[in-house]
Amino acid sequence: MYSKEFQESLKAVEAAREANIAYEPARMTAQEKEDLLAAYHPDYKKSEFATLQIGPNKGESVPHELCEMLQAHSRIQAKDVDLDNVKYDVDVLIIGGGGAGASAAIEADNAGAKTMIVTKLRIGDANTMMAEGGIQAADKPNDSPAIHFVDAFGGGHYAAKRELLAKLVCDAPEAIHWLNDLGVEFDKAPDGTMITTHGGGTSRKRMHAAKDYSGAEIMRTLRDEVLNRGIPVVDFTAAIELILDENGKAAGAVLMNMETKELMVARAKTVIIATGGAGRMHYQGFPTSNHYGATADGLVLGYRVGAKLLYAETLQYHPTGAAFPQQIFGALVTEKVRSLGAKLVNRDGKVFMHPLETRDVAAASIIRECSDHAEGVDTGSGLAVWLDTPMIEKIGGEGTIEKRIPAMMRMFASYGIDIRKEPILVYPTLHYQNGGLDINVNGMTTNVENLFVAGEAVGGIHGKNRLMGNSLLDIIVFGRSAGQNAAAAAKDTKVGKLTLDHIARFDAEREAAGISTDAVSPKLLPDYRYQK
Repeated sequence: MYSKEFQESLKAVEAAREANIAYEPARMTAQEKEDLLAAYHPDYKKSEFATLQIGPNKGESVPHELCEMLQAHSRIQAKDVDLDNVKYDVDVLIIGGGGAGASAAIEADNAGAKTMIVTKLRIGDANTMMAEGGIQAADKPNDSPAIHFVDAFGGGHYAAKRELLAKLVCDAPEAIHWLNDLGVEFDKAPDGTMITTHGGGTSRKRMHAAKDYSGAEIMRTLRDEVLNRGIPVVDFTAAIELILDENGKAAGAVLMNMETKELMVARAKTVIIATGGAGRMHYQGFPTSNHYGATADGLVLGYRVGAKLLYAETLQYHPTGAAFPQQIFGALVTEKVRSLGAKLVNRDGKVFMHPLETRDVAAASIIRECSDHAEGVDTGSGLAVWLDTPMIEKIGGEGTIEKRIPAMMRMFASYGIDIRKEPILVYPTLHYQNGGLDINVNGMTTNVENLFVAGEAVGGIHGKNRLMGNSLLDIIVFGRSAGQNAAAAAKDTKVGKLTLDHIARFDAEREAAGISTDAVSPKLLPDYRYQK
């Protein structure tokens, strides 16, 4: 049964609901936001970061957990692999089976390139499937890519690479048309007009959605297109090391069967890293909304061959992860819940922030309520705040929740919570890898030729914070672009002698730096076995 304090808090939220619906809290000033982030956001906790001692980002800070993986030993040595025994020989090798990898494969195949996807789980086992709220595109009369750029540039603390962000917003409307033509079932009005809503940090309604199954619907469509085209997909097989040729160009990967541990060589004229995020690294002990395989593998693979990282010290903690019941701790509660009218309130039923602040500001605000102010609700496993979901039906009318966010309604209903009548408890969850490998506007890494990157493994598109709906967008825009450009580069590439010499060079650099570690990387999968 709920504690007395818990029930009193619930009553306070219910009593304040009518007044809170009408209450519009002021947005924070730029200085207030900076002060809040510096005091409460996890990215600002210097004790949680370590300085890289080797590699192209030597001297820069990254989370302790990532630092260990970036400076770890390879899972293999060159002598373990017969590079002359090539099992797969393709034009474009795509590492990762999520939305970015699938988009890249479709476009590379369109260009006539011999293409293959390799993924350590199954195609579609990716953060793309977990995305709920929607995908941004400025395709309405009152909007424009320029306004979209301003929103995203400011939301990312003015740190995005301008040329990457410009490509993201300018290619967005065409990306929506491409998905629609492939068969994505976007929400539409009876006349066929796409329904759009606000997201945190947006000044226009440009969020296109498929209820709150947006990522799953997009991934379903992309996966079907890949399979219908007959593009080879090698499931349950991890890329554990990149292969370069004698000229230093990306030329394939060493693959490992996840069950038998058999090693195989895949030779390619170009390689695309589309390995996704890092939530299962559980930085600072945070829960995560990410899928099981999100362990920063692409960053490790690229770093070891000399590809530079950008903003690897920045992560996104989605403000609303489920905090109760414990069985779904960390599961994503889409920002769309707030865009439909639900507000965040503390233990006493007080609205403590504007509902559509950017994600980093919202996350820091919730952490503040649950720390210094101690105005969070005790869930039995930590403090949390209320997200007052019954407001949605009072604003939009009965049936709005089931129509617009059915997945959210069903997830909580599985545990006896009717979000149409009861508020839910939330706390920030590790959600997105803002930083990643540094690329140019064509998707190639800035210092390793023929190595392309797309999706969450890229750094710089969003700056140091990402707005809702821009990740589903970037996997399409930059996934398609990487596929097109990798296929074009493959036409002019002759692969030289394959080599794994970079492993020994990295080992020597580690030894020279005096780093003593037993860690091996990439991590591949999290280990949840009980530790004494």
